[in-house]
Amino acid sequence: MLTTAGVSAPDGNELAAWQTGIWGAWVQELQRRQPGGLDHGWVSFFTYDPQVGAAIFADWVAELPQLQWIAGQIPLEVLRQDTQITGVRCHNYTIHAQVVIDGTELGDLLALGEVPHRWGWELQSTFEEPSAPVTPNDLTARYPVQAPTWVVVMQDYGEGAMAPEIPPPLGDRPEPFTRAWEGYGAESFLNYGRLPGDRFMINWPIQGNDYGEGVGRLIGAASERAAFLQESWLHTQHFAHFIQTQLGRRYGLAESPFPQVPDAPGGGAYALHPYYRESRRLQGLTTIREQDLLPLPGGQVAALPINDQGRIEAIAIGNYANDHHYPSGDIPLQPKSIRWGGRWTGTPFTIPWRSLVPRTVNGLLVCEKNISVSHIANGATRLQPVVLGIGQAAGMAAALCIEQGCQPRDLAVQDIQAALLEDAIAPAAVVPLLNLPPDHPDWHAWQSYYLAHPDQYPLDGYCPAPLVFAPPSATAQRFSGTFQRQSLQNYTLTIPGGGALTSPPWSLVTLRPEVDQQLQTLADQQSLSLWGRYNQSGNWLLVEAIDS
Repeated sequence: MLTTAGVSAPDGNELAAWQTGIWGAWVQELQRRQPGGLDHGWVSFFTYDPQVGAAIFADWVAELPQLQWIAGQIPLEVLRQDTQITGVRCHNYTIHAQVVIDGTELGDLLALGEVPHRWGWELQSTFEEPSAPVTPNDLTARYPVQAPTWVVVMQDYGEGAMAPEIPPPLGDRPEPFTRAWEGYGAESFLNYGRLPGDRFMINWPIQGNDYGEGVGRLIGAASERAAFLQESWLHTQHFAHFIQTQLGRRYGLAESPFPQVPDAPGGGAYALHPYYRESRRLQGLTTIREQDLLPLPGGQVAALPINDQGRIEAIAIGNYANDHHYPSGDIPLQPKSIRWGGRWTGTPFTIPWRSLVPRTVNGLLVCEKNISVSHIANGATRLQPVVLGIGQAAGMAAALCIEQGCQPRDLAVQDIQAALLEDAIAPAAVVPLLNLPPDHPDWHAWQSYYLAHPDQYPLDGYCPAPLVFAPPSATAQRFSGTFQRQSLQNYTLTIPGGGALTSPPWSLVTLRPEVDQQLQTLADQQSLSLWGRYNQSGNWLLVEAIDS
């Protein structure tokens, strides 16, 4: 999702407290490597060149001599002895393993290994989810899973430039994009996924390049999947042509953000494959439901998952709002957002260990959108940062299973949690605490405390740890002006002087808990000096520190 699918404006886990584990390490490395920084679009706090993101992962792989990376292979068969998965056969390799991890985009090993799994909607009677449909309907029949999107990266070549023409669609096709940026405007539409270097990630859900017609073909025969992929890619090419014809020839396809792929759609300005939002989903030892993600009554965190032994089962953290994509439009879902740091953010939830473990099969773990989750809840668990957290936990668990000579179902969850918290390179949080970023000196102590005392977990997600004031980053700038309190968790700064930042007033937002606390105590109309970075697309100043 983060690289080959071109979604280089990731959603969720943006707060400093959630930037832990591999996700946090990757974001920190992005900030070091990406020329021009990460503050460009308004849909995400992190936008980057997908080649830079891919290079980080490639470098990490190269640093591990015990890891053999085999590229260009498609699984053809899952090796199995009764209920035990023993390996995978590809075109040129057969790999035998004590533990196999399915990290495929569509849960392909589940089908090849005849591992019980789900595809499509569950009715309300299945899991008692408040947003699930009571009976089948046109939506559930037409779109059994969320619509994928084939991302394209476009370029602003400058005023007066004539970018190469994007080919028009073949044949007499209807124009489905006529109201794509209605209510936003063209500039805001482009700035949604603005990337460094005057580029734009086009991943637009409103009459844009989401494509779900006949999406069930993705799990059909190879010819059916190929036909769907070709249609999806052509739909995005059609959208790019529409953008160019409507906004002018200064906008064209970006020059090769992705490698060229011979005899296949994608490559060049187009991602190498679609951004899949949903896949086959495991039938695991437990299933994540919508109500498992919603904040507790009177609180702003979801309940921690507790197993039969009274142990917290959490192995990864997510916080994104429940977000579903269908070409026919949004569906009503239970809200799970709060105002925090001057903006809206999703309330946190956790992924239970047993949702990675098959109900009836040994020797297998899952670590992608294929975890044991309902169709409704998948809208929040599918996001890139939480999937990285799931992958880190699955890899750690597989290593522990081999060390201990046990099956995943028999592995103690506290062993996984301890290994994640104590990881020497990328320690990962497992308990969501809004005021506890990973650089806090008491981070490990409070994570461990709530694992041992689940009944003490606070409804508001705040532990009684003292605030720690971090210095601003080397790229932060100093801004001074008049602070305005517009409403609850809605702040602006008016900067005098007639410069580029004078007008309009800038929204103040933050990802740091200590800055969030400071913003809540400031008086309306007081003078304020702060350190941060401005984002022209989002019209905000991302505050890193406030002068005392």
